[in-house]
Amino acid sequence: MAITTSPSVTEVRVKRAVLSLAALGLVFSGAVAAFASPVEGAIPQLETTGVAFTGGKYVFNRPTVNHGAFEWSGWLRDTIGTDRHNVYVEVKAQGHDWLRYYGKQRSVVKLHHSNWNGAQRYTGEARLRACRDRGTLRPDNCLQSKLLNYNWDRG
Repeated sequence: MAITTSPSVTEVRVKRAVLSLAALGLVFSGAVAAFASPVEGAIPQLETTGVAFTGGKYVFNRPTVNHGAFEWSGWLRDTIGTDRHNVYVEVKAQGHDWLRYYGKQRSVVKLHHSNWNGAQRYTGEARLRACRDRGTLRPDNCLQSKLLNYNWDRG
């Protein structure tokens, strides 16, 4: 005689197996999402004589997104419109020199850029500073740079 199991016992075993696999999948997807999530934050207000960078936000993108870039945005404002000097933000991404992003005289400009090093999978360090361009004869007014970093290897 063959041993037969009732349909209810088989159904219970299948349901347990499916639920176990679903739970295991949720655990692993949560662990991967935690590692692969971008690191976001607010850039502190950068303000010095004649220039202000406000409402700044940044993202250190994970290695496979947007070249693993340091992505940032904010509002660059010329606070002394009568001085006829331009304003700019300088960004230094890991492994590169300073890059300038100019605003406009007597106005507010929304900036949104990404900076990265093509030889690396991700960017883990960046510096920002806001400056007033005072021409060639006088030094620019620059705020001390703000360091933003994230150690991807430690999570």
